[in-house]
Amino acid sequence: MNGDLTLHLLATPGAVPLARHAVREHLGCHTAELCVSELLTNALTHLGEGTPVTLRVTGRAARTRVELTDPDPHARPVRRHPADGDESGRGLALLDALAVQWGVIQGPGSKTVWCELELDPGHSRHGRVALITGG
Repeated sequence: MNGDLTLHLLATPGAVPLARHAVREHLGCHTAELCVSELLTNALTHLGEGTPVTLRVTGRAARTRVELTDPDPHARPVRRHPADGDESGRGLALLDALAVQWGVIQGPGSKTVWCELELDPGHSRHGRVALITGG
C-alpha cells in the first residue's frame, strides 16, 4: 500500500460512493470498500446527515485498518439481530463477518469505529506477487 489514506467528509448519502471510490483507488480491495460503506452509512443513519467524520485507511499490504471517527462519543454502535424481513440492522454483522477484528474507541469528544482486514498477503494492490521468503 502506498501510504495512508485520510478523508475528512460530511456523512451524506453522496459521501458513501465517494469514499468507496477513494478506497478502491487506494487499495483495490472490495472488502475494504464494503466496510467503509457500512461504517459511513451507520454514521449517517445514527448521527444524522451532515455529521463531520474522518475516514482513515492505514496498514501494510497484508493487514489493513479502516477507521471512521465521528464527534459523538455516546452513540456507541450495537450489533443487532434483525428479523428476516427487516431492511436494516445488518451492518455490524457484516463488518464482523468480513473483518479479522473490529471495535470502538471512545474519546472525550469523539468515537472511532475501526476494523482490521486481512488482504491477500501474496499480492500488492496492483496484483503483482509481493512475497518475501527467508533463506
